[in-house]
Amino acid sequence: MKKLLCTAFALVAACTAAAPIGSVSARAEELASNCKAAYLCDFATGTKVYSKEEEKRLPIASMCKIMTLVLSFEAVESGNLSFGEKLTVSERAAGMGGSQVFLDAGLSYTAEELMKTVAVCSANDSCVALAERIAGSEEGFVAKMNARAKELGAENTLFANCTGLPKEPQYSCAKDVAIMLRALLTHQKYFEFSTIWLEDFAHPDGRTTTITNTNKLIRQYEGCDGGKTGFTNEAGFCLAATAKRGDTRLISVVIGGQDSKSRFSAVKGMFDMCFATYESRTILEAGVPLEGKTEIKGSRKKEIEIVAKENLQTFEKRGEEGECQLEIELQEGLGAPIAKGDKVGRAVLYRGGVEIAATDLLAAEDAPRLSWWDALRETARDWQ
Repeated sequence: MKKLLCTAFALVAACTAAAPIGSVSARAEELASNCKAAYLCDFATGTKVYSKEEEKRLPIASMCKIMTLVLSFEAVESGNLSFGEKLTVSERAAGMGGSQVFLDAGLSYTAEELMKTVAVCSANDSCVALAERIAGSEEGFVAKMNARAKELGAENTLFANCTGLPKEPQYSCAKDVAIMLRALLTHQKYFEFSTIWLEDFAHPDGRTTTITNTNKLIRQYEGCDGGKTGFTNEAGFCLAATAKRGDTRLISVVIGGQDSKSRFSAVKGMFDMCFATYESRTILEAGVPLEGKTEIKGSRKKEIEIVAKENLQTFEKRGEEGECQLEIELQEGLGAPIAKGDKVGRAVLYRGGVEIAATDLLAAEDAPRLSWWDALRETARDWQ
């Protein structure tokens, strides 16, 4: 890789220095006192702000549907499923207890409709219908859930079903739930579902079922636009939620709350505390060309623009200014052909010599290979 070193303040305002976790721990400990475990982090960088028993293995009830949705969105992205595909509901899926949208066996619903009901009203019947379509059976889908959890780094997670209904052995932890929710939030379509508060769900036979969002913070907290609740007698009251203000998006998880009010209060309080204390700054914006162009060999197009694949952000304590360094790493000897969207390098953000964030750099335009005739003309021009 060819490396170009830039100070971040050359691109944006100076980054701020990291804050000690202890500066907010006392308040967070009070907020999470009625929960068995808690975790609070930044979405963009994954920076932990507060944790309580974050790796303790506990039942998480319907929060396991976060992974059900992750695999459903990934199935669409991979081409294994489409939002418009109609799925016929099996007897087993229709017979699921607990929270449901009352699907009828033999009727067909689109994948998008089923995913929406999982996100909004935690429908167990829709979970199983999706699982059976994606993996052939719920058991096969659970194997995929466990494999994906390991890939994401959720080391203290084991799924036994796709709904979170009590079944042994099955567990996760606050940190892992945050990791899984962070993966789900990369799918922008999810927010079309997660922000629905109340809606009539139409069945193919003419019935309607009113679905209501189980995450009350959608209406009660400014910036909250997603998350997942959970409750069983074994798990207690659980909640994983996200909220965004400005460039800052946070994730907060509580497991084992004493009652429903305590889980929402704890998450709201942790959000308030973090938004007041920390902020995110965007160093590179996804899709916006970097300054200058990159030289390409073997193409009539001698230079191309490059863009960041994802936003590159810092997460820092407010008011404590410091300096970050942005390093642009381009592939050596970039040569044609290059297609728009091809990876051509990496942008890495450092603080104190430590990598804190990174994203791929992509070609913003095509650079086709020189034709035989083009090469001949260039040779002749150089000779002259």
